[in-house]
Amino acid sequence: MASNLTPSSGQDSTTHSQSSRSKTDLVWEHVSEERYGNGRRALICLYCKKITKGGGIHRMKLHLAGVKEDIGPCKLVPPNVRFCMENSLQEFVNAKKATKKQMNIEILMVLMCHNLKGIWQKVKKRFKKCKVLWQLVVEKRKKSTVDKYFAPRNIEGAQPSMRSVLAGKEATWRADMAVGRFFYDACIPTNAVNSFYFKPMLDAISTIGPGYKGPNYYQLRINLLKDAKKEVQLLVDSYRAIWAKVGCTIMGNGWTDNRQRTLINFLVYCPEGISFLKSVDASDIVKDATNLFQLFDEVIEWVGTLNVVHVVTDNAANYVAMGRLISQKHKDINWSPCAAHCLNLIFKDIGKIDHVAELVRRASKVTIFVYNHVALLSWLRKREGWTEILRPGATRFATTFIALKSLHDHKHNLQALVTSKFFVDSRYSKDYKSQVVVSIILDNRFWNDCLIVVNLMSPLMSLLHIVDCDERPSMGYVYEGMYRVRLGIKKLFNYSERLYKPYTEIIKQRWDQQLKKSIHSAAYWLNPCFQYDQENFCNKPNVIGGVMDVIDKKSSERQA
Repeated sequence: MASNLTPSSGQDSTTHSQSSRSKTDLVWEHVSEERYGNGRRALICLYCKKITKGGGIHRMKLHLAGVKEDIGPCKLVPPNVRFCMENSLQEFVNAKKATKKQMNIEILMVLMCHNLKGIWQKVKKRFKKCKVLWQLVVEKRKKSTVDKYFAPRNIEGAQPSMRSVLAGKEATWRADMAVGRFFYDACIPTNAVNSFYFKPMLDAISTIGPGYKGPNYYQLRINLLKDAKKEVQLLVDSYRAIWAKVGCTIMGNGWTDNRQRTLINFLVYCPEGISFLKSVDASDIVKDATNLFQLFDEVIEWVGTLNVVHVVTDNAANYVAMGRLISQKHKDINWSPCAAHCLNLIFKDIGKIDHVAELVRRASKVTIFVYNHVALLSWLRKREGWTEILRPGATRFATTFIALKSLHDHKHNLQALVTSKFFVDSRYSKDYKSQVVVSIILDNRFWNDCLIVVNLMSPLMSLLHIVDCDERPSMGYVYEGMYRVRLGIKKLFNYSERLYKPYTEIIKQRWDQQLKKSIHSAAYWLNPCFQYDQENFCNKPNVIGGVMDVIDKKSSERQA
């Protein structure tokens, strides 16, 4: 057999040298090539010395990847090489699917273009008739007085003018560049264009037309600021009528600024919007239940005792005691802790579970290792579709699990890094800490645990998104959301009590001790989204009891 595998000379050696220049596949680093005397070649595995006489390099790749084809898997191949071969095979399959998809898209585009061409011919024939009719409409409109029935151009949602619609691309570009230069010169953040007042400003300027000079420095600083303050005051005064009609919620938010001052912000919420009342510097007082009660009671009296339905604070012990004092004095006012804060504490408690804490610690090692080595980070940033790995925040415990999801999304990029020739040949691979991180990245159990925890937390994440956003009132979704969170965790573990109980116990404890209030039951019962969903609607006695409790409180106070 050795005589059959002797390299050929002359023309055969030239052919061999030409083909070797095109060997860009990674598998050639782990395979040797020999040729028969008649020019046919054979491929030899460098680890198990397996010889293949047909099938090409793809067949040898299957052998190194451990795929049980006709050649059989290699039992001596190192794990990192096998991992590279598996990734290479997967990339080959993905590329094949992408090529097929692109071909289907191109075929579809050709068919669409063919159909559009026929439609366009019909449109051109009718265009001449429409042009004559349009001229008649314009002449008639000049003589009519229907303009008074249309909203002014500077009002949101008004019909755009023909001049603005028919403006050329160059004119539009000049206007956009004028706005852009102002933003760049004044260092205004570009997200300022998302302001509610940005488009009305442009519309108001366009109604005046060319020559408008705009306000000067003094007007913006003095006169217009006073006028804006009056507008805000009128808006708040208009809210007071809403407070008396449908009730309102007082929200207290304590925080510490950069000068270590303890500030408490008071806000009032009603369906029309949120209004800021005042900010109190509480640095010089003891923040016990009595002093906090005096501050909140003063705000309640200013808003109107009969107007306040609900008071929301965080769930620190002093605020909980303050909430009890409010409920004792004002029987019809409900107090509850901030739902978003309670959910964050649930994330904190789950993060303290031993195996979750260990998982977070290992994930943190990977993130710290990557971001502490600039060369490795630079290699990753060159990967197609790379985005930065999110890292946990200092105070928001939900960010721990968001960071876990982000790390899991980068699984394949990180595994490609530690198995690449760049990393293996670098000095980083020789270090002990690097070897620990590599073992974590190549550990499939670690990634499976990450995925389980991420899926476990996704119902809580969804509920946190609902209660922490300003798009719609969230009170009516808290009760149902907590129920669905527990149900989702049970389904994830196939209703195995041994697996889901550690998590559901934490959620149930926080719900029963802090967040479960009568007003949440009433809001759930009155929410049309659930009221008319009879199949899933909960008519448990505690829900009906919560509704009746809220009604009794309000009616008894009104009678008194």
